[in-house]
Amino acid sequence: MKRILTFLALAACCTLSFGQIKSTSGYTAKDVKINYTEASDLTLVGKLFPNTPSPYHRVDTVKYKGWTATQNFQVRCSSGIIVAFRTNSTTLSILTEYGQLYYGVTTNVLAHRGYDLYIRATENKGRFTPSSEGKWVYAASAAPANGKEDQPVTIIKDMVDGMKECLLYLPLYSEERSIKIGVEEGAVIEPLANPFRHRVGIYGSSYTHGVSCGRAGMTYPAQFSRRTGIQLLSLGMSGQCKMQPWSAAALVDADVDAFIFDTFSNPSIAEVKERLFPFIEKMKAANPGKPLIFQHTIYRESRNFNMGSDRAEQGRIDVVDSLMAIACKKYKDVYFISTNATESNHETSIDGTHPSDYGYGVWEKSIEKKVLRILKKYGIK
Repeated sequence: MKRILTFLALAACCTLSFGQIKSTSGYTAKDVKINYTEASDLTLVGKLFPNTPSPYHRVDTVKYKGWTATQNFQVRCSSGIIVAFRTNSTTLSILTEYGQLYYGVTTNVLAHRGYDLYIRATENKGRFTPSSEGKWVYAASAAPANGKEDQPVTIIKDMVDGMKECLLYLPLYSEERSIKIGVEEGAVIEPLANPFRHRVGIYGSSYTHGVSCGRAGMTYPAQFSRRTGIQLLSLGMSGQCKMQPWSAAALVDADVDAFIFDTFSNPSIAEVKERLFPFIEKMKAANPGKPLIFQHTIYRESRNFNMGSDRAEQGRIDVVDSLMAIACKKYKDVYFISTNATESNHETSIDGTHPSDYGYGVWEKSIEKKVLRILKKYGIK
C-alpha cells in the first residue's frame, strides 16, 4: 500500500509539472516523412556582408583579395550566422553539404561543425521558468557523427504542437555549401523577421570566432545579442585578427551602425605599432560619426605560472594601453573598454588561452553595460 501511495504521489507531481505540455511521444525521425527547406530561403541573421556568393560565407573571397589560405577558409566559415524561422513541426532535422572542415582539438564538435537551436519561450511551448517568458531559451544541439557528415541529423523531436519561433546557430568552424532544415510532412516552416535591432559589426580573434565554445550559440557576441536585442555581425578569425590592410579593405565596405573590435589578442607588438593608427583612420573614414569600440584583450590563464608567457602578454598589453590612450584623445568616436573572462578561482579557461562557455558569459557581462552606454550616445538602443 505504501508503494502504491508513493507512486500515486509521484504521478500527481508529474501531472502538475508536465500538464501544460501536449504529449507527442511515439514520434521519431524514422517514423515521420521529412520535407527539407534550404536555410538561406529563410532569414539569415548576423551577416556582416549580406551578399556573398555562398550565403553561408561571411566574406566574398573572390571580391576581397590578400587572405592567406588559412584566412580564406576562416572567413568562409559560418561562425555568427543564425537562421531565424517559424515552424509548427514537432521534429527538426538538418542535412548539410560541408565544404572544408576544421579538425582542431580545443573546440567541441557540436560547436565547430554542429548546430545550436534556441526557441522563444512562450506559454505552452515548453518547460521553462516564468522569468524566461519571451526570451530565447536553449532547446537542443546536434552534429553529424564522424564519417556520416553527409547524412541528416535530428536536432530535436517530440516538441509540442503550435508555431514556434526558432534561432538556429550555424557551425563556428566549418564551411557549408548547403544547409537544409527538415520538418515533418504537412508542417509549416517560414522566415521569421530578424528579431534583433541595428547592425553592429564585431571583428576579432579566436575569442570572437568562438574557439573552445561547447556549442555555436555560446560565443560572447551571440550571448550579447540574445541578452540585449542588439544584432552583432561577427567576423572572428582565429589567430588571424591582426588589423591587416586586406582585412581593413573588406571591413570599410560593411554597412554598420557601429563597430566593436577584439584586435589586440593576435598581433605582435611590432604589428600593433605599425597598423593601429592606419587601421583606425581607415575605419573612421568609412564610418564618420559612428562609434569604434576597441576591447582590451582578456587575461590569459596560461600566465599564472609561466613567467615567459606573463612577460610577453604584459609587454603587449602595456604597448596597447599606451597607444589606445593616445588614440582616444586623438580621434573622436574611438573608445577603449576593459574586458574580463575569468573569476578569482581562475576556473573559466579551457586551454589557458580560450574561455569556456561560462568564461565567455563572464566576458559578455563585463562589456555589456559599457557597450550599451556608448551605443546609446549614438541613438543605438
